[in-house]
Amino acid sequence: MSTPDHGPRTGAEILRTALRRNVGAMASGTLLMGLYQAGETAFPIALGLIVEHALRDRAPQALALSVAALAVIITTVSLSWRFGMRVLQKANTTEAHRWRVRVASHGLRPVARDVDLKSGEILTVATEDADQTADIIEVVPLLISSLVAVLVAAVALGLADLRLGLLVMVGTVAILTVLSVLSRRIGASTREQQARVARAGAKVADLITGLRPLHGFGGNHAAFRSYRTVSTEARRQAVTVAKVHGVYAGTALALNAVLAAAVTVLAGWLAFEGRIGVGELVMAVGLAQFIIEPLKMFSEMPKYVMIARASADRMALVLSAPPVMTPGDGRPAPAPGLEVDGVRHGALRGLKFQVEAGEFVAIAAYRPRAAADLAAVLAVNVPPDAYEGEVRVGGRPLAELSVAAVREHLLVNPYDGEIFAGTLRSNIDPSGTGRPVREAVEASLLTDVVALHSDGIDHAVRDRGANLSGGQRQRLSLARALFAGTDILVLHNPTTAVDAVTEQLIARNIAQVRRGRTTLVITASPALLDAADRVLVLDDGVVTAEDTHRNLLARDADYGRAVAR
Repeated sequence: MSTPDHGPRTGAEILRTALRRNVGAMASGTLLMGLYQAGETAFPIALGLIVEHALRDRAPQALALSVAALAVIITTVSLSWRFGMRVLQKANTTEAHRWRVRVASHGLRPVARDVDLKSGEILTVATEDADQTADIIEVVPLLISSLVAVLVAAVALGLADLRLGLLVMVGTVAILTVLSVLSRRIGASTREQQARVARAGAKVADLITGLRPLHGFGGNHAAFRSYRTVSTEARRQAVTVAKVHGVYAGTALALNAVLAAAVTVLAGWLAFEGRIGVGELVMAVGLAQFIIEPLKMFSEMPKYVMIARASADRMALVLSAPPVMTPGDGRPAPAPGLEVDGVRHGALRGLKFQVEAGEFVAIAAYRPRAAADLAAVLAVNVPPDAYEGEVRVGGRPLAELSVAAVREHLLVNPYDGEIFAGTLRSNIDPSGTGRPVREAVEASLLTDVVALHSDGIDHAVRDRGANLSGGQRQRLSLARALFAGTDILVLHNPTTAVDAVTEQLIARNIAQVRRGRTTLVITASPALLDAADRVLVLDDGVVTAEDTHRNLLARDADYGRAVAR
């Protein structure tokens, strides 16, 4: 389930949104950076005026005034750069954070299947693409401020001699025309590179998740070869992009140098002809040297715009993906029960059962596929309109409930629950509610892990629980589910990685902790089946038998063979 989103649907809309909500910061940054560029341009102009007037007239007052003017220019340049970049970088960082959060929120919900993006790819979009898209906040002010520097230089040179000003303006237009063609190539190459890097990231995520099973049946070498192929493609595309960037940077530098040299040569010729003075020659030579930097920055802006556009287009793939369903706004009745009515999906063939409020029911699924399909339907990983039948919580169909209501009242804990980097406490209480976690720790028998370390419940946990055993990770995931304390809790094979004695104690603890609240356990564990109020036998996609665990053992030989250990 997902909340409806009427936000940007294309890369262009994403960029417009980013620019629109940062108008204030960009205006301040543009003003300060324009002041910086104007000050930088004013420096060679001031030197030329000093040569033209102060030294020619040899007046100490004029020289002192010129030195004071230079000090003011230098101070203005320093402060305007410092505070201008501070404003722009803060806005850039904030905007990147907004898009990262937004992409992540979309990645954490089911999206349309035709998007064809894996979790690793969405991670790349939420990090690199979000950062590069937000760079547009700095690109536009820097583009405008560079234009200010070029215009000020052109006007100053034009006042000395019109031909100098025209040379700068015509040369700038010619440079931008050439570079705009190259920038399109950069945008296309960058878009392809980001896609290949994202696929490589997705492959890594898949490998890490399935590393243990791959080692188990000897498929790790084939998987590594597959990753090497994807990684090599990403590397080759990165080299291609680097070549394009190199051609762009080299062309821009060469064209800028040619323009500066042309301005210097023309100014020298005009001075030789006596059409400009010595001070104007000094100014022209100084501006010819200075103008290379703003021209370089100005000529690089189209490249960054195309990179931002390519990244924004990739973000649009995630942000524009429709949710698997449009949620309602209803809420279930207090102390809700759970009802599955005629569900047909995957291995389920018209499955129908009901768990009353406060009841502890276990489902013994003879086929793992049917158990997985049932867990997926209850977790709303499958949209209600993608299967026949209906799932009701508190008498209300899932499709009529709001996202908040479903999350508040129904929790489905998968058998492979994710473990996050942090501590044992932060994994049990990820929201940081501050509530005591002792009951959940004791119920899941995580007490031995806590007692084993000097930090206790604050013991550090690595990403994916790499420093925990399989049984410890499973018990930590169970502790988190029990701690949540939802009205309805669905557990899918919560004790497959623990020994029989521990499993017996956990089963008893679950029944005790969840007393009075609705609990459904999908399992083949005799201990959990025995702890349940009743057991439903799921065979061939439907419920074929229903009774207590011990009664089923006594009268159903197939059941006994399926669950006996």
